[in-house]
Amino acid sequence: MKGIVSICCFVSLLLLQATGGGGFSALQPAGRASIFLTAVSPLGLAFRLATQLLSSCTVTITFYSQQLAIGLQPPVAICGFPSVCSAQAVPYGAGQNIEEEVEVEDVPSTLRDKSHIEETLRLATDDKSGDYAAALQRLRKIYHSSIKPMEQAYKYNELRQHEISDGEITSKPMVLFLGAEPTTSEFTVIMHGEKIRSVEGIVMAADSSRSFSPLEKFGQNFLEKLIGVEMPHKLLERVTFVDTPGIIENRKQQERGYPFNDVCQWFIDRADLIFVVFDPTKLDVGLELEMLFRQLKGRESQIRIILNKADNLATQDLMRVYGALFWSLAPLINVTEPPRVYVSSFWPYDYAPDTSRELFKREEISLLEDLNQVIENRLENKIAFIRQHGIRVRIHALLVDRYVQTFNDKMSYFSDPELVFKEIVDDPDKFYIFKSILAKTNVSKFDLPNRDAYRDFFGVNPIANFKPLTTQCSYMGGCLLAKIEKAITDELPALLSSINSGKQPGLANCEITGCGEKPKNRYGKNGGT
Repeated sequence: MKGIVSICCFVSLLLLQATGGGGFSALQPAGRASIFLTAVSPLGLAFRLATQLLSSCTVTITFYSQQLAIGLQPPVAICGFPSVCSAQAVPYGAGQNIEEEVEVEDVPSTLRDKSHIEETLRLATDDKSGDYAAALQRLRKIYHSSIKPMEQAYKYNELRQHEISDGEITSKPMVLFLGAEPTTSEFTVIMHGEKIRSVEGIVMAADSSRSFSPLEKFGQNFLEKLIGVEMPHKLLERVTFVDTPGIIENRKQQERGYPFNDVCQWFIDRADLIFVVFDPTKLDVGLELEMLFRQLKGRESQIRIILNKADNLATQDLMRVYGALFWSLAPLINVTEPPRVYVSSFWPYDYAPDTSRELFKREEISLLEDLNQVIENRLENKIAFIRQHGIRVRIHALLVDRYVQTFNDKMSYFSDPELVFKEIVDDPDKFYIFKSILAKTNVSKFDLPNRDAYRDFFGVNPIANFKPLTTQCSYMGGCLLAKIEKAITDELPALLSSINSGKQPGLANCEITGCGEKPKNRYGKNGGT
């Protein structure tokens, strides 16, 4: 649960919009209070750690075992802002009390105005969840009827290790936080729930209604480092936040006990927006951070850089740090246009005096508008993702079919099947396997998989297990190739067009409801386009 702390500054800024700055008067600077939490609940530890980081008080924290009875108002109180939240707890159950006094540093007591958060994220507007769910069900039907049969017939999951579940199709947009500073050791998922509670990683992976079931393949050691936090909030009804452990440059990766890079890649592949957080005092780039940016290759449009705690620096020093950050990241980002960098201080307290307050405010609004665009476009992004997946499945099926045809053509009565197929797999260019696929409609050479991947693929899946595409037809169901091509070229684009025009059955018509044009990011790339 320590994973909450590293992103609670940002997430709390979004979730604290409901507060009025009052409550919990017992916690004043240099004051004292008792917070009753359970020793068995990770929420207690999270509250303690966050209080150490963010509170301006001397706090006595009392832990009770067995059961938890706590009411927090607003929910984000677990992120540790006792001076602005109302907290009321009632301990019960047997157990020994453990009290510990924690001395924490002074922080500003003045809170910034948070009205722009609700306005920018449009939290007061109707989410139209019923229309959204209806469109997702239509998308799910297209996937199961037109794309998944081809996936299964040619074992696409054996090649890409990416099986799309119903939970992934219906899941909310995912915002991923990566950081160079090692502040946590867990992967923490902050999501919507009817009440505040923590969810163990084993439970999350076993729940088929969630999108985290595939994480079981990374082993039990990883699931022990995966923690979910549920809380009721309007923003979490539309988006899910994921915090990752900090980058550790001075340890061997094997010490983590699970494949850290593979787990990060799993979340990166499914994230709609990726924030990489830097501290002005820690801009060093090591091997693990280099590996992280290699994993982000191809996702540059989704990467955003956050330079946090900017109000701790004078303007001249901030410019130097900004330049040093780009200097450090330049070798890692091989694109013409650099990613967007947000420079601000993302916590609810007022900025330090004599700093670029107006700049920090605009940067914060820009970040929120980028987040809002992900929320507003979540259905379009989901359709585009399924269509891209369908294109890859089709290319894979065409390649396997070409391998099968070449194998059958080269085989004779006296041929050794293993030697013939080894020759084909070792040198596919000799038999024009990949070049022949480029002659097909809507196949780009940039979408072709690595040739070596098929050597491994056929090492596990014998070629005799696959049938030519021409035989993958039935009288009632039609041909698999025709169905997936229809989904890619007709059904999915039609679904996307109908959503944009507001005419999809089950979806709200913008001309009727007056939902208006989606807001643009005034401070984003290319003027918010």
